[in-house]
Amino acid sequence: MAPTIGVFDSGFGGLTVLRALLTRIPQAHYAFLGDTARLPYGSKSRRTIAKYAAESAQFLVNQQGAEYLVIACNTASALALDAIQEAVPVPVLGVIQPGAQAARAASRTGDVLVIATDATVQSHAYAAACQALGLRALEKACPLLVPLVEEGWTEDSPRHSVTEQVIGIYLDELLMDAAAAYLQPDTLVLGCTHYPLLRPLIESIVPVGMKVIDSAEATAAQAARLFDQENPGAGAPGPSHLGTRECANVHCFATDSVEKFERLGSRFLGCPTGKVELVDLGG
Repeated sequence: MAPTIGVFDSGFGGLTVLRALLTRIPQAHYAFLGDTARLPYGSKSRRTIAKYAAESAQFLVNQQGAEYLVIACNTASALALDAIQEAVPVPVLGVIQPGAQAARAASRTGDVLVIATDATVQSHAYAAACQALGLRALEKACPLLVPLVEEGWTEDSPRHSVTEQVIGIYLDELLMDAAAAYLQPDTLVLGCTHYPLLRPLIESIVPVGMKVIDSAEATAAQAARLFDQENPGAGAPGPSHLGTRECANVHCFATDSVEKFERLGSRFLGCPTGKVELVDLGG
């Protein structure tokens, strides 16, 4: 019997993690929850974030039968992972540790760059995770990138040149800061679940030879390894391009704005989200 994997985000950016999971563990059933009524998490206190994230995790486990849980939210992974693990009796995986581990495997100099939202950068979760692995990490908040992604100004948009310029400015500033700190970065971590949609643009701009780590892909790869330990063969890669059939095993929930979720979510997921169900988790 195929297991159910719960995936949680404060919004719908985490659908990029689900998309990566679908290619790694295509035979599982997935329940995705976007806590859209209570975002952004980044403006909330750690206590409030932990409360919201724990409630969302309990919904996925207790009401949807999730046997594994992936926290596809950088803010929740940074500030509430312990609270989530205490709230549910199933294995829980966040997005930050896998991204740091992928950077460790990719970097030769031991110096890495991280771009993320302001809330994630303020938490210094990536810097701490990288430091624990012997890396030196320099983080930078890139607040304009999320709205540009949500507007659809990505590689396949005629307005992608605007996004390209913004990315270039952020990276130039980050590289200047790295040089001032006497770092020799050879790896860039995408520390936001929206950023995989910008990966082609980012890879076209970074210095030659710099590796770009997609934390969504890194999380899915680690989830598949962990899952395969208990279910041999289940972590085998699936199709590289998704279609309606591959998304038939996905059930999406949102706490608000289901129309927006359905409209934008398909872009992040790579296939139609289907009918998104509205749920109420309380205030």
